[in-house]
Amino acid sequence: MKNKFIIGNLLTLITMAIWGTTYISTKILLQNLQPMEILFYRFIIAYFILILIYPRFHKLHKFKEELLYMAAGITGVTLYYLVENVALKYTLASNVGLFIAMAPILTAILSNFFIEHGIFTKELLYGFIIAILGVFLVIFNGNFILKLNPLGDFLAILAAFIWAVYSVLLKKINNKYDYSYIYITRKIFFYGVLFMIPILFGFKINLAVSKLVIPSVLFNILFLSLIASALCFVMWNIGVKYIGAIKASNYIYIVPLITAITSVIVLREPITRVVMLGAIFILSGLYISQNGFKNPFKYLRVITKGVKRRTTYDNK
Repeated sequence: MKNKFIIGNLLTLITMAIWGTTYISTKILLQNLQPMEILFYRFIIAYFILILIYPRFHKLHKFKEELLYMAAGITGVTLYYLVENVALKYTLASNVGLFIAMAPILTAILSNFFIEHGIFTKELLYGFIIAILGVFLVIFNGNFILKLNPLGDFLAILAAFIWAVYSVLLKKINNKYDYSYIYITRKIFFYGVLFMIPILFGFKINLAVSKLVIPSVLFNILFLSLIASALCFVMWNIGVKYIGAIKASNYIYIVPLITAITSVIVLREPITRVVMLGAIFILSGLYISQNGFKNPFKYLRVITKGVKRRTTYDNK
């Protein structure tokens, strides 16, 4: 059980670290592709990759089971990314990043109603307040001007709510059905792509496959498909299974921090004291959300002792 807890936290952290870099890839792809093109290519390629890895199909037991996969596909893949992209058209990217960070607290509220009562604690609320302050500092980086746009900001909050619904649905699927994580992710991708098709026709998107031969487009699409989608959604699935939807969602707080670090490395943007202060708030809020106000050094000593004992045993 303890190993699963460690693995769940580690996989969720790695997932968020990778997702924090996807904004750079998407920004590069937007020079040649429309947002819906990026989403369609990203998930259709990821779907077929997962079929190659896990080609097995399971017999459908109840239609209610299939409805759960449909709901997860339309929320976690189709609607979340669509609403987020539309929000970016009507409001600042910084606003979207700030409001998306509301997903953990929304996940906790929904989980409290639909999964297990009494799991919404004051530690979660305090951690959220501290972390969201850190997210604000990192995103705005000293430029404390929040230009509100009612439609765009509402859509950003709606995207956060949709992701919270997806996280709760995923937890329900994991609790009810004992399938491979790859199979579950593949099913979700299938319905996500299926519900994208009417939107592609509605927006009259012309899928120009010839653009995929452009080196920068091909590289970034493969990164988004293989790593950010196929791999990360499977890891997120395992993380939600091992540590729960709430604790997994709390790691969303670090996405703006990872994006800022990536911008420093890739785009050579300067890192400021405000960003560093924001990082402290984010990590503190994340820790409080996960562990409350317990002394972190106590756990560090326990882990260190465990490693020493294990090393001594192995040397014998």
